[in-house]
Amino acid sequence: MAGARHNSHEQLIDPAALTRIVIAPDSFKGSLTSSLAASAMAEGVCGVLPGVKTVLHPISDGGEGLVGVLLGPLGAELRQVEVSGPLPGQRVEAGWAYSPARALAVLEMAEAAGLAHVPAAQRDPKRTTTYGVGQMIRTAVDTGAEEILMGIGGSATNDGGAGMAKALGAKFLDAAGRPIPEGGEGLSSLAAIDLTGFDPRVRKTKLTVACDVTNPLTGRDGAARVYGPQKGASPEDVSILEIGLERLATVLKDLTGIDIRRIPGSGAAGGLGGGLVGFCGAILCPGIDIVLDLTGFDEAISGADLVLTGEGRLDSQLGYGKALAGVMRRAHEAGVPVIGVVGSIEGDDRDFVKEGGFLALASLVNEGVSVEVAMSEAQALVRQRTEELLRGLFSSGKES
Repeated sequence: MAGARHNSHEQLIDPAALTRIVIAPDSFKGSLTSSLAASAMAEGVCGVLPGVKTVLHPISDGGEGLVGVLLGPLGAELRQVEVSGPLPGQRVEAGWAYSPARALAVLEMAEAAGLAHVPAAQRDPKRTTTYGVGQMIRTAVDTGAEEILMGIGGSATNDGGAGMAKALGAKFLDAAGRPIPEGGEGLSSLAAIDLTGFDPRVRKTKLTVACDVTNPLTGRDGAARVYGPQKGASPEDVSILEIGLERLATVLKDLTGIDIRRIPGSGAAGGLGGGLVGFCGAILCPGIDIVLDLTGFDEAISGADLVLTGEGRLDSQLGYGKALAGVMRRAHEAGVPVIGVVGSIEGDDRDFVKEGGFLALASLVNEGVSVEVAMSEAQALVRQRTEELLRGLFSSGKES
């Protein structure tokens, strides 16, 4: 069966024994939200097992879609605010959620400073800024939020959160006492940070950051070297951005005593993770665990016969805090087998089936389906691959 692989070490599933399947995918970036992916998977299940109850439980690891996933579970209201976008002079409408009962705001940095706001030809992390993220934080505090949960995936920036802090009242100055330019490049001329005008309410607000990566701020695995090229940075740009982040970390440590360089997750969102810690006193946490807890995932899978999950791309980062790793861990602890439908697979899918813990796995991309086709026809292909995956589990225990 094209696009699917099964674990030959597992027993076949008896379809008559299935009564309840929990469907918990992340988004397929650029194609489907997690909710649309879950609906497509449910249609696939219904096509093979029309009598089985499906529980739709869309998830997020802190990237795009966090607000949408948590609206229902938190009883939150969707709100909009106009803020600065990642490009100089740009204005964007940013969506966020607020739960008055909990005085809790849920923000996504990508709503203000995400890569989706920047056309491919204009992507330049030397210039893009997180200023709008700071405006979102201020809006949440003005509204009465005592707690903020922020997802920081999908960024277009590499300014270490300097733009965010500037929007909250910080000043970033060069050796002559002049304001430095916005963006990652300007940080290389940073000589001093003035926090006397920084909004004091922010550090009194509990700020939890949902991270989907554990990269440090600087170094070989840091923000500039690993993620800069994805945001439009050339090799020369990466060197400039690295120097800027090092400079920011040095000046911030001299001022506050906080060294953000090697904190796991400080390199997320072009160093925004580190900036949120250093300037706002934030706590960085694995985003998937936060979401699974807030959405009651453990309760949802209690008594389930099977968990169906998925996301846009499965790669070697499965073991480093990504959504599927969190789902897999919780499901295995509950003794519930897991199958997956993903957009594409980097590496040998047998590694994920035999060693990664999947009972079975299917990819939208295969010999007959290109990445472009998979992205443009994702909803139909997710439904189709779900049907194929289930039929294969019922009919054959051998690898295909």
